[in-house]
Order: sequence, then structure tokens, then C-alpha cells
Amino acid sequence: MKYALVTGGSRGIGKAVCLELAKQGFYVLINYKSNTAEAENTLSLIKAENGNGELLPFDVSKSEDIKAAIAKWKTNNADKYISVLVNNAGIRKDNLLPMMADDEWTSVIDTNLHSFFHVTRQLATDMLINKYGRIVNIVSLSGLKGLPGQTNYSAAKAGVIGATKALAQELAKKKVTVNAVAPGFIKTDMTEDLDEKELKRMIPANRFGKPEEVAATVAFLVSDGAAYITGEVISVNGGLYT
Repeated sequence: MKYALVTGGSRGIGKAVCLELAKQGFYVLINYKSNTAEAENTLSLIKAENGNGELLPFDVSKSEDIKAAIAKWKTNNADKYISVLVNNAGIRKDNLLPMMADDEWTSVIDTNLHSFFHVTRQLATDMLINKYGRIVNIVSLSGLKGLPGQTNYSAAKAGVIGATKALAQELAKKKVTVNAVAPGFIKTDMTEDLDEKELKRMIPANRFGKPEEVAATVAFLVSDGAAYITGEVISVNGGLYT
């Protein structure tokens, strides 16, 4: 049995990733912050398809919460290790920079960038010891080209992209790959406030993407077939930005 941790796994892209990895035979650890009902729903859907997993709640923006939750899991599962990590948890607090409040900057950086460091550091050593691991970071179109009103979000996601490329080189000799998936406009609760009708005119595919399409890309990157792919950023954006 291989174990996979998906941060922000209760809704949207994270939920789709959890369901897809469970279909691929992974025991899925579903991380979430506070929405227990949605997390339990994701777990029930996994079990309905004969998969298995458990809930692993912690706040990805708080390093001590991360350490405590993962340490407890390791203590209770001494003969196992998490071989797949999907850093998916993220938030948006859009605003123009001159009007951006301190919290709109720091909370987005903490949740989207600092969480990558704190969660990954807890799991990378076990991957190195076992000489196998897959790390996939969910970034964004915003981190590749920048989007107005998202200086905070763009900075965080661009930071994770740079970290992906650096960490991939650090871990490759031990058969641990590190890649990123950069979704464009995906139809989730995170994009409900966007004008889909107007924005899809900019997209060559003429539609928003589905969470399942991002999840399929993640599933490939954690598979044995992707063992020679590392340090890459794969865009899932319908041709919006190439």
C-alpha cells in the first residue's frame, strides 16, 4: 500500500485529486483546515469506490500545526511512510497592490508558499531514506504570467515554481521527483466569483477546465511512468497561456 497526502483535499481540485489517487490504489490522507463535513464527504466517496483513506486535519499556514499532525501520524504508523505529497492547499485574497492590506499579503504567502516548505520538509526525509517519492505542487497560471489584482497570489505561486525546480535537483538521485501543475481557470468554488462567460472568450478551448482534468495530470506525475520527469511545470489551461 502506498500512502499519499493531499493538502486542501476536501474541495475543488484537491477533492478530485484525492478521488483519482484512491482509484489508482493509494491510501489517501485528506488534509483540511476546518470544513470537516466536506472532508468526510470526500472520504465517503473514496470508500464508495472501494478505496481507502483517512482525514488529517491541520492548518497549512501554521508550521507547528503541520509538525504536530504529521508527527502524530508517523508515530501511529511507524511501519509506513507517505511516498506521495500533493501540495494543493491555497487561498486567494485579490486586491490591487496599493490597496492591499498586510493580512491580504501575509495570509496568501503563508498558505500558498510557506506551507510548501513546512509540509514538504516533514516528508522529504522519509522519501530519501526509502529511495522513492513523488511531490506534486499545484501552482497556477498566475504564477507563470502574473495576473493583475493577484500580486500576492502570483508571488506565492511563482515562489513555489522556483522551489519545485530547485528541489527536483536536490532529490533526483534518490528517485524522488518534484513537479508542478499549473491550472488555468478551473470550475471550482475558488473561481465562483469570476465572470466565466467573459473569461472563457480568452481561452482557446472556450471553456473553464474541470478539477478532474487537473487530477488526471497529477495522477500521471505520481505514476511509475513519470519517473524520468522532474522539475517540470505542466500547464492545464486550455491553451490560454503557452
